[in-house]
Amino acid sequence: MKKIETITPNEIAAILRIHPFTVTRLAREGKLPGFKVGGIWRFRKDQFERWIEERTDGKNKRRGR
Repeated sequence: MKKIETITPNEIAAILRIHPFTVTRLAREGKLPGFKVGGIWRFRKDQFERWIEERTDGKNKRRGR
């Protein structure tokens, strides 16, 4: 069985330089892939890395930015 690495909202917040509450809000709104375990948000590391790549490859940049 393959081990799935997970990361916490605090770890994501440190990477993105945003508040952990913002991380959980984005997850709750379905904008950031995550899941809850016992009421605590967790994020698969591979899915988070893919989410970052999708947003930094230039395809999703807004006009004028």
